[in-house]
Amino acid sequence: MKLFDVYPLNDIIIEKALGSHVWDNHGTQYLDLYGGHAVISIGHTHPHYVKRLTDQLHKVGFYSNSVKMPLQEELAGLLGKVSGKEDYQLFLCNSGAEANENALKLASFYNGKKKVIAFKKAFHGRTSLAVAATDNPKIVAPVNETDNIVFLPWEDEAALEQAFQQYEVSSVIIEGIQGVGGINVASESFLRKIRTLCDTHNAVFIADSVQCGYGRSGKFYSHDFAGVNADIYSMAKGMGNGFPIGAIIIAPKIQPVYGMLGTTFGGNHLACAAALAVLETIQAENLISNAATVGNYLMEQLRTFDKVKEVRGRGLMIGIELPEELAHVRKELLHTHKIFTGEAKPNVIRLLPSLALTQEHANQFLEAFAKELKK
Repeated sequence: MKLFDVYPLNDIIIEKALGSHVWDNHGTQYLDLYGGHAVISIGHTHPHYVKRLTDQLHKVGFYSNSVKMPLQEELAGLLGKVSGKEDYQLFLCNSGAEANENALKLASFYNGKKKVIAFKKAFHGRTSLAVAATDNPKIVAPVNETDNIVFLPWEDEAALEQAFQQYEVSSVIIEGIQGVGGINVASESFLRKIRTLCDTHNAVFIADSVQCGYGRSGKFYSHDFAGVNADIYSMAKGMGNGFPIGAIIIAPKIQPVYGMLGTTFGGNHLACAAALAVLETIQAENLISNAATVGNYLMEQLRTFDKVKEVRGRGLMIGIELPEELAHVRKELLHTHKIFTGEAKPNVIRLLPSLALTQEHANQFLEAFAKELKK
């Protein structure tokens, strides 16, 4: 049997990882500014994380959601405290797509309506409804197609108001910072407009925080910059620092009914141990503040480069748009300078490092980046 060939792969085998570095099978060290697609939130193989998981595995690794799990309650309490959403309710699942799928379904259960407003360049996942709300026809199979999704232009308040007049809107789903779409930051005024319209029309405001949440932006959820609360926040990537876990937190006005949501693996003992270790480390090491400080430094420095068209983002979620003739720079950073970064499209480099990234690491990247732009 061979692997189903769906990923273009770098010819690199990672055998070891620590902090903001990884090493390949030849012993070559790389600076990781990609974090496995924004997943590594507290650094690779963080000692507290490793101990939390190891200790839990020696006790019990898994049992189903048919029994009480104090770890889930502990996680809900700590997540509420760190995020500032203590009156919300937690539902645990396994991935970001699953989180968004459950958010969209729960919204429809709540108000009995079907239409979902999403936005151009959105990416919400690859499962049935989440991918239907994703603005990429190449990954939407015919079975996923539905007329229940309405795509609107990014940041167009007039189009948003018109859609609420035209449709019975169940929910509005929006990334606080679009990731795959190119690191596009939702303005505070636009997020507040969504809140107002959802309140007026009994629609559900879904804050997709899968990539832009968990402290990456310099606040726990990037939507928090707008000073309003969403009804449901979805999260995953940085939540488990590499252990598969996702979740939604749900405003008090949305009440649960037995059977409306469910999961086999969601919120298992190991997943909760991983998520608790992440939150404990975020607190102990002030990583949200660090993400803001180091991220602001990086963006300030990047904006001084003449060849950079635009720098977008918040905290340690940064997009660097280059002229198309410099689309090769990302590959040179990897192969020449041994620095992993991500891309949104060939000429947009994405930085999604650990929230523990240091200024020294940032300077290493800036020096390498400067060398490539001078060629």
